[in-house]
Amino acid sequence: MINVLIVEDDPMVAKLNERYVESIYGFNVKGILTNGEEALTFCKHNQVDLIILDLYMPRLDGVSFLKELRKTFMMIDVILVTASTETQNIDAVLKLGAVDYLIKPFDYERLKNSLESYANRYHILHNAETVKQEDLDQLTKVFKNNRGTSLAKGLHEKTLERIRLFMKKNSKNYLSSEMVAAEMTLSKVTVRRYLEYLEAIGEIKIEVAYGSVGRPSLKYKYVGDQ
Repeated sequence: MINVLIVEDDPMVAKLNERYVESIYGFNVKGILTNGEEALTFCKHNQVDLIILDLYMPRLDGVSFLKELRKTFMMIDVILVTASTETQNIDAVLKLGAVDYLIKPFDYERLKNSLESYANRYHILHNAETVKQEDLDQLTKVFKNNRGTSLAKGLHEKTLERIRLFMKKNSKNYLSSEMVAAEMTLSKVTVRRYLEYLEAIGEIKIEVAYGSVGRPSLKYKYVGDQ
């Protein structure tokens, strides 16, 4: 499980970011804080792998927080989610080691892609002592999956085509992975892997559905190769 700390002084934005993060498998929001000073203290006493950070905060802004964090030598990754479009700020946080930078307002899919890319990087770098060149290429996005390349490990072309055809036939509606799994007599985990692959190559669009209780659910719709 990847432990995430959200540092955002707007409570509505913080709560929305929490919903987004926890809608993605493998992520756990460890805490939500409103300023950099509290975040530094929190990181010293808790296991945090990733920080979702705003730049404009009271007491200690995002750039200053990152500078202080690096002084402590704590090995924590940071994704900026902020309204700042100033190149000076962007240049500063990238030089301080931010792994991604999202400008508000952003689409859920953009944050989802960022977190999934981070999760891929995290698991590769934490589950093996050495890596191959193709692993590093995947981490740095030198090569991207598309129909002309081989599928990711564990995916099969025939199953992919079955799911693609099913989604295409039902392209008027958003479908949950449970619905697709039941109709195709496949496991939900298997279906979700293929739907996420199709989303990554632009054939599936994802919508987040919020219920009255519990975590938000994801629904998928075929949009073609756009």
